[in-house]
Amino acid sequence: MTAVIINHFNKDLLPSGYLGVDVFFVISGFVITSSLAGRSSQNFRDFLVGFYTRRIKRLVPALVLFVLITGVLVCLFNPSPSFSLKTGIASLFGLSNLYLLKQSTNYFAASTELNIFTHTWSLGVEEQFYLLFPFLAWFTGFGRLATKGARNLFWVTGTLSVASLIAFVYVYQTNQPAAYFLMPSRLWELSAGCLLFLSLKPSNRFLRALGHLPPLITTGAVVAVLFVPLQFAVQATVAVVVLTAVLITCLRPGTAAYGLFTHPQVVYIGLISYSLYLWHWGVLSLSRWIIGIHWWTVPFQIALMLLLSITSYRYVETPLRRSDWSAVRWQAIGYGMAASVSVAVVLFVLVQIPNLSLYVGRRPSLVAVGVSSLMDVYPLEQANSLWKGGKCILTDSSQVGKRILIEDCTLGNFSNAKKRVMVLGNSFSAAFTQAFDDLVISDGYSVTITSSSGASPVKEIPNKTTIWGKSNDYYWDSVVPSLISRLRTGDWVFLINDMAEFSPKHRTSETDERLKQLENGLEALSVKLSTRGIRLAVLHGIPFAREAKCDPVVAAEQWFSPFGTPCKLPRKSESLRRRDNLNKVLTSLQLRGKLRIVDVFDVFCPEEQCTYNAKNGQLLYRDEFSHPSVEGARLSAPIIRKVLTSS
Repeated sequence: MTAVIINHFNKDLLPSGYLGVDVFFVISGFVITSSLAGRSSQNFRDFLVGFYTRRIKRLVPALVLFVLITGVLVCLFNPSPSFSLKTGIASLFGLSNLYLLKQSTNYFAASTELNIFTHTWSLGVEEQFYLLFPFLAWFTGFGRLATKGARNLFWVTGTLSVASLIAFVYVYQTNQPAAYFLMPSRLWELSAGCLLFLSLKPSNRFLRALGHLPPLITTGAVVAVLFVPLQFAVQATVAVVVLTAVLITCLRPGTAAYGLFTHPQVVYIGLISYSLYLWHWGVLSLSRWIIGIHWWTVPFQIALMLLLSITSYRYVETPLRRSDWSAVRWQAIGYGMAASVSVAVVLFVLVQIPNLSLYVGRRPSLVAVGVSSLMDVYPLEQANSLWKGGKCILTDSSQVGKRILIEDCTLGNFSNAKKRVMVLGNSFSAAFTQAFDDLVISDGYSVTITSSSGASPVKEIPNKTTIWGKSNDYYWDSVVPSLISRLRTGDWVFLINDMAEFSPKHRTSETDERLKQLENGLEALSVKLSTRGIRLAVLHGIPFAREAKCDPVVAAEQWFSPFGTPCKLPRKSESLRRRDNLNKVLTSLQLRGKLRIVDVFDVFCPEEQCTYNAKNGQLLYRDEFSHPSVEGARLSAPIIRKVLTSS
């Protein structure tokens, strides 16, 4: 638990501290199996009712209290709490891991820190395991105290564990969120504890040998794994599960480690660990919305975590777990479900009825400072003047075959323009519409803007995402050639894409491969265009705001956030370092005369610390996906104009 909290305070202090949850899974599997050992039941119904009654009395009261209180509190400071509240609703029914997976949430992304219920994914995994395990226990004979029940359960669970481990290792390489959040890919960890309990017999020579290992050394090995860098997550996960099982095996009276783990204060932390797990994240997540997390706030935040956890354990968790909710056991299950449904209804109402918003902050305008509207200059009735956005964008593969006409997608007069600019790209191209006012109004250019959501920067880079893969191919194979065919000598093709995928935190062979594909694709496009005298420009320089996934309202200055917003971006030096390889590719192409770089980095990161705000205080982004705001586009306009009007 301590490791998890340290990691959640600051990932740099304990990079793999999140593995404390994996340690808990092993212990949980061990404890659940031991709780069923020797427990007699009249029949299968009696066995199931008893099992689920104990689980509900153990988990539901503290969870319901936590979800209700923090769900209401987050509404005060989050103007768009829907994601958090829906996660909270799902957590009440053991489904938050599936909801987070559906939203393609990356547990290690910065945005997860702002969802006050992200951490409940592990409860979902555990509760889904509880749906399976009692059936395994009963039908193998273990729950019926059959002679060979323990052996049968061992082999069935062992087989499932091997399959689960293989799935975890394989899926992690292709779909990390699925491997992280799904119960089937986590079952091997819970089963490790189960298998260990079933193996603890005097006749087991292997475990008897492990029992002689110094537990303090094993404890040190577990701690060492917690410092392993995140890129070795799979190896670290397997290691910590194995080491936890070894530690349980060799932990024995008379050793220093046994004395440590049985110390009254350590035991008490273990007793309140469930409530502490719930509340520690609530405190940290709310802190990020309000005062932030700083070295001087840590003592107060830890104190608040402990206070809330102890209160929950003493006055809610313990008395309700020990009390008889009803003379009829199965009714306790109904009471638990009723409590969960009641709180879910409260959160659902807060999601569905905007007039009940509890938000106490301000909602800033995203209109740019002093920007003139192109639509005011070119009235609707004047031909070729209005950019009809909906007709110029492919949103997904369902729109393959859609006709995109220059007449619908051009700012200015395409036929009589001094020069034409053809803007191509993904959703970022459309977001820069307001950057071309002066080019059209003052320079007599026409600017045609089209977009395909999720489109790759060039045709040579395949889009592997199912919903965008076909539209990406259609855009580059059919739409783009048709548009470019109407350009003439001296015109421009201007590529605007989110290029963050080429500047990841950690360089990999796949990154290098895609960079090479980008270089080859840009060179091929440049050669093709140059045969007709058409020039190529590429937008470069938007920092990594997409990683923070902050709503613009969250990024704005608020009275309840005196020490800054929870929207955290890298420093300028870090951003420049990360884009260095991409920069080398683009610079090389520019030096060879293949393209011109339009670098707007200093617009979106004007100070040493990149933020969501421009120097004038206006927001630079319009949404949580780092699309530029009107102000961001306006501030980029002079840089874009300088390149596109150059000879």
